[in-house]
Parts: sequence; C-alpha cells; structure tokens
Amino acid sequence: MKVTNSSNKDSNIENSTCSFTDKEIVSGLKQKRKLGRFISELIFHYTKKESQVAYIFSTDKFVLSINQAYLQHDTYTDIITFDLSDKKSSLILSDIFISIERVKENAETFNKKYPEELLRVIIHGALHLSGYKDKSKSQKAAMRSLEDWWIEKYASYL
Repeated sequence: MKVTNSSNKDSNIENSTCSFTDKEIVSGLKQKRKLGRFISELIFHYTKKESQVAYIFSTDKFVLSINQAYLQHDTYTDIITFDLSDKKSSLILSDIFISIERVKENAETFNKKYPEELLRVIIHGALHLSGYKDKSKSQKAAMRSLEDWWIEKYASYL
C-alpha cells in the first residue's frame, strides 16, 4: 500500500481535517500538518470516508475525568477515542483525548522514545476510528501490528 500526500486528487480527502490541541499540558508534537494529512489518509484508507478528527492532549487528571464522566471507568488511560459520527454519514467525526503523562510513562515502561510512543497512540486512535478493536488478545496483537506498520509508513511519508 502506498501512502501519498493528501494533495493527490485520487485520495478524496480534500475536506478531511485533523487538529492537535494542547490543554493544560505541552505535548511537544512536531510536524502537525504533515501528521494531520497522514492520519486523514490512514482513516480514508480503511473507511473510504472523509474525516474531521480533533486530538486533545492533556493531563492524567483531565483524561481521567473524561473516562469517569462518559465511560464510567475510574482508571487512568493513555487514550480515549470518541466516534461522534452518525453511522449513516459519509463523514467520520471524532474527538480523541490523550494523556501526555500516560504516554511519557508508557515510553519509559516500554523503553521507547516519547515521540515514537506519542505517534503510536495517535495512530492507535485513528485505527479505532477505522473500525479496529483491541478488547481481545488477538485484536490487541492485530492492533499492535498495524500500529507498527503505520509508524514505519510515517517515517518515509512526505
């Protein structure tokens, strides 16, 4: 599979958007425009739909409050993906909340550099929007494999 720049007229993602916002914390995310195009293309690759995705980077406390209020989970997590789309719509609409503190801790735990772990979590959210789950052991393994594949593709993405 070839990942191309969103200016490619065959990609049909001209109206897709992907934004990244820091809330109460600094993510340090670089190359936001490039990554936004890449995430839009990843989602389109699987869904054939345009997307409007907002990534919100915040603290453990903020993401925990979202987890408690909307999912009734009283645990810290690195990412929460809300698919806000109307199932019959040709547009994927989503808010994705990422705890920068969890990502940094996971990077240390898994002996990864923070930027790579942040990219993995960002891609993880996009894969959820693309229909992939990670509840079972086999789903988690498939998700990890796809994350690795897309990380590799991003490394050579223009």
